[in-house]
Amino acid sequence: MSILIYGGSGLVGTALLAALRADGRDAVGVRAPRTGDAAWDPAAGANELAAMEGAEAIVQLAGASIGEGRWTPERKSVLRSSRIDCTRLLVDAMARLRGKPSVFVCASAVGYYGSRGDEVLTESSTAGTDFLGKLTQEWEEQARRAEAAGIRTVLMRFGVILSAKGGALPRMLTPFKLGAGGRLGDGKQWMPWVAIDDVAGAILWAMKNAVARGAVNVVAPNPVQNAEFTRVLARVLHRPAIFPAPAFALRLMLGEMADALLFSSQRAKPEKLLSAGYKFRFENLEPALREVLGR
Repeated sequence: MSILIYGGSGLVGTALLAALRADGRDAVGVRAPRTGDAAWDPAAGANELAAMEGAEAIVQLAGASIGEGRWTPERKSVLRSSRIDCTRLLVDAMARLRGKPSVFVCASAVGYYGSRGDEVLTESSTAGTDFLGKLTQEWEEQARRAEAAGIRTVLMRFGVILSAKGGALPRMLTPFKLGAGGRLGDGKQWMPWVAIDDVAGAILWAMKNAVARGAVNVVAPNPVQNAEFTRVLARVLHRPAIFPAPAFALRLMLGEMADALLFSSQRAKPEKLLSAGYKFRFENLEPALREVLGR
C-alpha cells in the first residue's frame, strides 16, 4: 500500500519522499486540492478519491508560503485557504473512503503558540491570539476531524526548518555573505529550530508509532535565542555578525509579518518526541548548520 504526500514537491515533501523511499516504502507526491478546483473533486467521485482508496497513510504538507509577500488581506486569505480549506477537502474525502488510511499526518507550526517570551512551550500549552496562532488553530481543527472517521491523526508543529534547499535559512545567508549579518532587534527572541533530516525522521516516527497522536512539537531539544543563532551562523560561515537589524526598519518594511516571523519568541520543547524515545540526529545548532551548509 502506498503513502500519499500532498505538497510532496515542497521542501519537507521532497525530504520526506527521499526518506520514505530509503526506508523501502512506496510513497508518491500528489497535487494538493484547491478550493474551487474542478480537477480535484473527491466529493463528486473524481479520480483523486480512487487514488486515495486503500492508502496506508496520507500526509498533508500543502500550504502557501508564510514568508512570501506582505500580509495584505488578500494574502492572508490565500494563506488560510491553502491550509484550512485544503485540509477540510482532504478530511472530507478520507471520511468517504471504504479503505481508510491508518494514519493522517498534517503539517502545523509552532506559530500556534504565538509569541510567548521565555515561557517553555509543550504540546499542552495554549494557543496564541495573533494571526498565525488563530490560523494554525483552525488548520488543526480541520485536521482533527479525521479522528471522528477512525483515522489516527498527528499534527506536526514545525519549528524553523534548517535546510540549504529552501525555507528561512537561505534568506538568512545573504547579509552574512555580504559581511552585514547580525541579530534581529535585541536578539532575545527564542528560535525553535530543527534540521530537515529530523523533520523527515519525526514524520516517519509518527507514521510507524501508534502512540503518536494529536499535536507534536517538531523542534530540536535545544532552542536558542536569535542572538546566539546569529553568532553560531556567523562562526560557521566565517563571517562577522556585527550589524544588528533594527526592529523598526523591519516592521516598516514587512509590517505585521515582521513581528510574527522575525520577532516572535517560542521556546518550544519536543516533549512528546523525547518522552517516546525519538533520537534526534541533530540536538545542537552548530553541528546542524555545518551539516546542512556543507561546512
